[in-house]
Amino acid sequence: MKAVYGLYPDGQSAQQAVNRLRAAGLTDRDITVISAQPMEDFEFGRMDDSTWMWWFACLGGLIGMSVGLALSWYTATAWPMNVGGLPTFAWWPKLIILFEMTMLGAILATVITLVVSAIIPRKGQTLYDPEVTDGKILVGVEDPINVSLPAIETALSSPSGARVKRTF
Repeated sequence: MKAVYGLYPDGQSAQQAVNRLRAAGLTDRDITVISAQPMEDFEFGRMDDSTWMWWFACLGGLIGMSVGLALSWYTATAWPMNVGGLPTFAWWPKLIILFEMTMLGAILATVITLVVSAIIPRKGQTLYDPEVTDGKILVGVEDPINVSLPAIETALSSPSGARVKRTF
């Protein structure tokens, strides 16, 4: 894997590097940003915030609610008994079961989605530097094709305190 990246001491200098890479003609999809802590205060902290986990959690909740409804309906109607003119399937007591099964389905779907998305590796090697765990912020480009390497290195070295590295 070919990569050019810079290590920055703070979020402001990393944001300047991201802006310079965009000005050099790179899209957000081409830019990789890795930090040891969340950086929601900066624009690069929200570059890849789209995820399918919410939809899977909703689907799990819907499946859990359906299973809870079927389970409570089946248990209420499977054994006929005299309930003194009251409905055999009463909604108010069953709402607790429906709520708990909905939450169980949503939680299980979220955990499964998280584990599957963490286990499935990306193709090839990924860009990483051990200094990220020490508090540095990595901003780089993996397999640069559209823009020349000197232009990327210039964009990455412009903020103060930046150290530019290459992997080939």
